[in-house]
Amino acid sequence: MKIKAKEAADLVGGTIIGNQDVSFSQIAKIETAGRDDLTLLYLPAYIKYLETTKASIVIIKPDIERTNKNATYIICDNPGKAIQTIISKYFNPEFKLSGIDNSAFIHPEAEVDSSAAIGKNVIISAGCKIGARTKIFHNTVIMDNCKIGNDCLIHSNVSIRENCKMGNNVIIHCNTVIGSDGFGYKTDEKGIYRKVPQIGNVIIEDDVELGSNMSVDRAAFGSTIIKKGAKIDNLVQIGHNVVVGENTVVSGQAGISGSTKVGNNCILAGQVGLAGHIEITDGVIIGAQSGTAKSIEKPGMYFGSPAKEASTAFRIEAHIKNLPKYAERIKNLEQKIAELEKEKSKEI
Repeated sequence: MKIKAKEAADLVGGTIIGNQDVSFSQIAKIETAGRDDLTLLYLPAYIKYLETTKASIVIIKPDIERTNKNATYIICDNPGKAIQTIISKYFNPEFKLSGIDNSAFIHPEAEVDSSAAIGKNVIISAGCKIGARTKIFHNTVIMDNCKIGNDCLIHSNVSIRENCKMGNNVIIHCNTVIGSDGFGYKTDEKGIYRKVPQIGNVIIEDDVELGSNMSVDRAAFGSTIIKKGAKIDNLVQIGHNVVVGENTVVSGQAGISGSTKVGNNCILAGQVGLAGHIEITDGVIIGAQSGTAKSIEKPGMYFGSPAKEASTAFRIEAHIKNLPKYAERIKNLEQKIAELEKEKSKEI
């Protein structure tokens, strides 16, 4: 597939400088791009690659100096948004099954329980298991009854256990587990851990995307809920009875402990940890590797362990960095004080 520069520029509302008939067939990073590639420059750290890139077409902001004389440029205010528009138009794989009578496609190597309700235009890939066998807890029968909405894509080796519900337009990547038992135990009179039956479920609302190798635990009772539009990265742990708010983003290796509620439009960066039974209000950003043991009631950016408002946390980090200097200054001041006291004692 060859796409001309003018076609791409018209799509994103950009202005062409150079040969509007030059074409590209792939998108590549600016430092590794070849002659048939389109690339973008959106961060100052990558300006050093502009002069030497072999890309045929470069998307840049208006204020960037065009040092590469061989490239054609598409000028626009937001190169990142432009490249996503181009990817969505020309490179996004089509998973709809509209040509197959709106039916679900279930791979022959997938296992789907007969009680599961599967919507239209759903793909269930090889190795998936939808609905575990019926379980009995304290003489109570927990039926399978999984439900998957329309237009869902479930990649290989995903497990969706009994009674879990999924809305429309959901994507789940490889090896993820939905509805594993929550981490619930009580000690008996001998101090031995006894399992607390986890009889709730998981509800995943519309437009959610879950990464690979992550786990969403079923509730002890009630529901663990991933709300509409949430995006969750690889290797994330979502504990039992957690609620993840609408349009919230959770990055890789983060962990949310049981019964914690995360608000709408939040961002949890990589390796963030949230303790259990706390609440994070709407519009909170928590920086990478931060740990939060208490509820956050005010929107804003937080960082550190324990997490603090970012402005405070960064000042503390700056002081920690300067501790050797502070120690040296204190040592010098102590010496001067000792010398002054010595001189004063001589005068007496």
